[in-house]
Amino acid sequence: MQMSELRMLVVLSEEMNMRRASERLFVSQPALSQRLQTIEKSWGFQIFIRSQKGLTLTPAGEKVVSFAREVVEKEEQVREKILELEGEVHGTLKLAVASIIGQHWLPEVLKTYVRKNPHAKISLITGWSSEILKSMFEDHVHIGIIRGNPDWKGVKEHLFSDTLYLVDTEISKVEDVLHTERPFIQFKSDSTYYQEIQDWWHRQFQTSPKRTIVVDQIETCKQMAFNGIGYAILPSVTLKENEQDIFKVPLLDENGKPIERDTWLLGYESSFELKQVKAFLDIVKEHK
Repeated sequence: MQMSELRMLVVLSEEMNMRRASERLFVSQPALSQRLQTIEKSWGFQIFIRSQKGLTLTPAGEKVVSFAREVVEKEEQVREKILELEGEVHGTLKLAVASIIGQHWLPEVLKTYVRKNPHAKISLITGWSSEILKSMFEDHVHIGIIRGNPDWKGVKEHLFSDTLYLVDTEISKVEDVLHTERPFIQFKSDSTYYQEIQDWWHRQFQTSPKRTIVVDQIETCKQMAFNGIGYAILPSVTLKENEQDIFKVPLLDENGKPIERDTWLLGYESSFELKQVKAFLDIVKEHK
C-alpha cells in the first residue's frame, strides 16, 4: 500500500465515520468509499463494517490499522529527524488540549508559535481532560494540556491556576443565590470539575439549586449568563478584566481562600527532544 492509503486508514480508524474522514482528507465521500473498497479487495477481506451509525473495525481490520498507524508514525519520525538536520523547526506538533484552554489560552500561544516557526505543522485535539489523558496514554500526541491535578508518571509542568467565580448580571453576593428564581446554568465537563462545584455548593448551601439549565459548551454557558438568563460558575481563564455589567464573585473554600483550578502540561521525555516540541515549550514559558 502507498503511504496515502495508510494515512487514509488511520484517519478512518480515528473518525469511525466516512463523512468526517472525507472532510479531514479533503476528498469526496464516494471517492473515499471507492478507495477503501480497493484496499479491502487487495487485502482480500473487509477492514471496516459500514452501518448507519458509522464504521466498526473487523478483527482483521484492527491488525491492518495497527500496521498502518505504526508505518505512518515511523515515517513521520524519520521525516522529522531529516528535517532537524536543516536547522529550522519542521515536523508536526501534536497537541491534545482541554477545551477551555483550547478556546481561551492556547490561541495566543499558537499565534506566536506559527509566526516563529512557519515550517512547522500543528495537529490539535480538544476535549475533556479525561479524553486528553487517554490520548496521552495511547501515545497519540506529543503534549497534553489538562485541567485538575492528574496522576502522571512522565514530565508534568504546572502552567497556571485560575479562580472560580459565580457570574451573574444581578447577583453580587453568594448568599443571594438562595433568594433568586433565576436558573443555575451549568456546562458539561469532566467529573473532577463537576464534583468540585458540587462539593462547594453543598458546603455553602446544604441544598440543591432550585432550577438548572445544562448546556454542552462553556462558551454557551458564559453567553447565557452575560445575557441575564441565569447565573453560572466559570473559571477566570474564560473571563476578561474589562467586562462590564456583570458581577464576578469568587468562590471560597472552607478556609475562606479562593477556590482555584490548576492547568498542567504533560508529556514524555522522548517527545521533549523534538525540535517542534522544544519550540512550543519555549513559547509556553513566555506566556506563563
